[in-house]
Amino acid sequence: MRALFPGSFDPVTPGHQDVLHRAALLFDEVVVCVMFNANKTGRFPVTERLDRLRTAATDLSNVTVDSHTGGLLVDYCHRVGIDVVIRGVRDVHDLDHEMPMARMNYELAGIETVFITADPALRHISSTLVTAMGQALPLAGQSGRSRS
Repeated sequence: MRALFPGSFDPVTPGHQDVLHRAALLFDEVVVCVMFNANKTGRFPVTERLDRLRTAATDLSNVTVDSHTGGLLVDYCHRVGIDVVIRGVRDVHDLDHEMPMARMNYELAGIETVFITADPALRHISSTLVTAMGQALPLAGQSGRSRS
């Protein structure tokens, strides 16, 4: 089964990496995809985000990286034959934000959403926090736990 892990990934955070690694264990293939979010101002060019995602996924043979910056998520899913979307959630606020979108994706196109809860050690880290710190956090090995 193929799954889509969409996001702005601006920048890629340790939490994104954790969700990606865990999703790769659950699905035959995961497409991690940089999407356009009209509610966010891009900090990094899409090409840089794609490069960072490729770096984050170097040890994951069943992960591919793509972008979709025009149109709906369900349009992308139909075009590439994906029926499941992965969303990472840190807390109930994230879940409250994600639930209406998950329902709409299902209503529009039968796309199911699988929520992966954040690692408690990483749940405080957001793209906004990483940017405010003035540097991207290291890719890989971020939580101090080995991923065997």
